[in-house]
Amino acid sequence: MQKLQWEKSWDKAVATQDREQIELIFLKTKDLMIEDILFTPIREAINHKKEFLVTVLVHNFTDQELIFDQTRLVYAIGNEIMARHLFTIPMLIIPPKASMPWTFIFPEGSYIAASFLENGRLQIHSI
Repeated sequence: MQKLQWEKSWDKAVATQDREQIELIFLKTKDLMIEDILFTPIREAINHKKEFLVTVLVHNFTDQELIFDQTRLVYAIGNEIMARHLFTIPMLIIPPKASMPWTFIFPEGSYIAASFLENGRLQIHSI
């Protein structure tokens, strides 16, 4: 059975409204019949450093621990890749059959600047 988990700093800092939104997204997506990794979108933004922030609920539906060590993620809208970056995040460890919210930060230069960077999908890119 899929469980919602919070990384310690997220658990302390997340606003009540955001927590409720994430819990609702989890309830709607926790019973998907897949055995893979799924990134459910929460929000996208460009910050003051011109970094592209993609906040998702990372579902690890597998039987293996999920770690991000030299893991290439891509953000695509339709068939067009808008962002790609190699992530190593030691504190992000998602146990089997667990879901955790996370914001992936694509540095300036790793994404195509566009007026519309919403409603895309984040995925692990094996190449």
